[in-house]
Amino acid sequence: MKKIALVTIIILLIDQISKFYIKTHFNLGESIPVFPGFKLTFVENPGMAYGFHFGGLLGKYLLVIIRVILIGAMVYLFRKWLKEGASNYLLIPMAMIFAGAIGNLIDGMFYGMIFDSGTVYDESIGRWIEYGGISKVVPIAEGYSTFMKGCVVDMLHFPLVDWNVPETFPLIGGKHIEFFKYIFNVADSAITVGAALLIIFRKKAFPDGFDF
Repeated sequence: MKKIALVTIIILLIDQISKFYIKTHFNLGESIPVFPGFKLTFVENPGMAYGFHFGGLLGKYLLVIIRVILIGAMVYLFRKWLKEGASNYLLIPMAMIFAGAIGNLIDGMFYGMIFDSGTVYDESIGRWIEYGGISKVVPIAEGYSTFMKGCVVDMLHFPLVDWNVPETFPLIGGKHIEFFKYIFNVADSAITVGAALLIIFRKKAFPDGFDF
């Protein structure tokens, strides 16, 4: 259990510190090159990892509920696996996924309550409305929104290919090509890496087969 707690705490600290820094030092949409192929680009995401979202506020509430259920299920599974003597090949990647889920859940549940500005959903037009300026931390319940209406802060941007195609090129001339265009955060990274490790080491993680 100590290893699970340590991995979870380290990832959560890095995730939340990076989000607080970006939220309180960057304008929404601001992008700063760090080195070729990597930028810090501040966007807010009302939905899932890597910018995917659905269904306005209803979809957001559903996503929060799913994350809470997932976290609760993982707590149950950790207890089960520890009693069974599961290996670190299972526990460490799952701890990374666990921490990532909690990290993004914190944003969605509480960020609307503790920051003075953020992306909000306008029910009259059925879309999310962005804001200007740099956010400040405010006393809880004095924020720009209410419980479960905050947005996830994303900032890690790896445009390995960022090319304005010359007009002379056939078919694609004048277009902008970007790869990898998705912007994500430390929590998303932890979930992705944890899942990848489970796949890579699946035979060691699940020596008796995939059995819950």
